Amino acid sequence: MTTQSQAAKPPVTRFDAVIVGAGMVGAALAGLLAEAGMQVALVEAKASPLRLDDVAGEIPAPRVSALTPVSQRLLTHLGVWPAMAAARVTPYRYMQVWDAEGSGHIHFSADEAGTAVLGHIVENDVTQAALNQQVAKQPTLTRFDGVSVSALQTTASGRWLVLEDGSQLQTPLVIAADGARSALRALAGISVAEESMEQEAVVTTVRCAQSHGATARQAFIGGRPLAFLPLTANGDDRFCSIVWSTTPEHACELTAYSAEALGKALGEAFDHRLGDVMPVDSAYRFPLVQRHAQHYVQPNLALVGDAAHSIHPLAGQGVNLGLMDAAVLAEEVVAAWHRGAPWGSLATLSRYERRRRLDNTAMLGLMKGFKVLFGSHQPVFTLARNLGMSGMNQLVPLKRVVMRQATGERGRLPASCR
Repeated sequence: MTTQSQAAKPPVTRFDAVIVGAGMVGAALAGLLAEAGMQVALVEAKASPLRLDDVAGEIPAPRVSALTPVSQRLLTHLGVWPAMAAARVTPYRYMQVWDAEGSGHIHFSADEAGTAVLGHIVENDVTQAALNQQVAKQPTLTRFDGVSVSALQTTASGRWLVLEDGSQLQTPLVIAADGARSALRALAGISVAEESMEQEAVVTTVRCAQSHGATARQAFIGGRPLAFLPLTANGDDRFCSIVWSTTPEHACELTAYSAEALGKALGEAFDHRLGDVMPVDSAYRFPLVQRHAQHYVQPNLALVGDAAHSIHPLAGQGVNLGLMDAAVLAEEVVAAWHRGAPWGSLATLSRYERRRRLDNTAMLGLMKGFKVLFGSHQPVFTLARNLGMSGMNQLVPLKRVVMRQATGERGRLPASCR
């Protein structure tokens, strides 16, 4: 891999693909395209890529993802998973979900699903640093760090990008992987449907009195889901990552609490299922907004990850959906590139959109449905959700179907994820 510094002012450079945004999804996509032999540029606004030496400290970081077995297979294909496992990943074999306002509950297990694990809770920094390390080994990948895109234009041969340092890049395919507020999406003129969930997520890391038992837990408390996600650090399996989706007012209160007061509030809300709770990091909050781009593709341009869709963290599917976008887009693009077809054409990119839009739309709709169902205090909704959860808990075949969906086994998987 070569790296372009901000000080240098190169002439116009041509690449087979230019990816804007080197987060987890953008870096994974860069790795998939570069391993096929394509000349790839990876443009990132942050100046210094995160390194594995900088992550997996004594205390787990507060931002985590619940990576599915399908995402694990993709990261294994990329050669990234061993470094992640050596740094820190926490497998979970069980999942418990219950309604704090009633008797409804459901319990999932890896044994029922026929899998070794239901997934892994992994700090985002660990995944990001491992991806950075791996893509740096690709000789056909060039990084442009600490620089943003200032202009995007259409040319006869594709797209032309101007970076804020004056660098000019030409490519048949530019990919926006620059997040929910994608600047590249805006430059391309793609509109986005945006809906506030009227909630904020409060995240932090805690240490509980009892072991998490390789179990992911989530309670619905008056329409405000509270998750305790298992983390193990240095052999201590009493850490959990907290995600509490709640009202903006309550989120403001929680983040203003002392560590002792926050721990008490979390323990009481969680019925002390893991004993006393003590935060070991600051609590952070951010607004929850679901977004869905009107289109994922234009001629010579595609959106992936949060640039195409952002979702409520309730099901922990955001990064998994983005990684699947990357895998499917890479499969379609590389197939076209190998057969000499125009890989940035609308015909090629539309195949990617058809394969991904339905799945992403279904997951966005499911999250909205959960918010309505669990956010209502009407007796009929309370009865329905409690009967539904408890009834499903008795139907193992139905639970297996749900678990296959939750573990990412949906639709036609790309070869890199099988």
